[in-house]
Amino acid sequence: MPGWGVAQRALWITAAAGIALDQSTKAVAAELVEGHQPSHLLGGLVTFTAYRNSGAAGSFAPRATLVFTLLAICVLAFIARKAPEIRSTGWAVGLGLVFAGAGGNLADRLFRTPGFGRGAVLDFIQVGHGGIFNLSDQCVTAGVVVVMVQLVRGVPLSSPAPASRT
Repeated sequence: MPGWGVAQRALWITAAAGIALDQSTKAVAAELVEGHQPSHLLGGLVTFTAYRNSGAAGSFAPRATLVFTLLAICVLAFIARKAPEIRSTGWAVGLGLVFAGAGGNLADRLFRTPGFGRGAVLDFIQVGHGGIFNLSDQCVTAGVVVVMVQLVRGVPLSSPAPASRT
């Protein structure tokens, strides 16, 4: 972490915490939820039920697992490439959350069944009668909201390069 500014630390701490929390909850869900009857909490408002999703949100394009794997790798590479330029904590947290979400679901696609690069994401939380999701999905959603707030506020992603003196 030498040479990292506040924004870079915020980005990578947010990303690492998000991935760790996502993977931990998926490990618990794989043991306690998958293969069991759904558990209903708060009068049925929240349901824990396991669903292996090979597509995108809402099971969109279930046969495009490889496409989503490559897309996640591109998102992670883009954020990692831009990280040194980021000067805003808001942008850092937003992109850290997107990185956590893409990284958490990428880990599933790489290491869960049916095999490397073709794995299905483990979704296990349902609110009301909505779709089933996981914490990676929520990280992406929250990260995009934070990024949109930065855009609306006019906060630049990075500071302009200092003008050269001639």
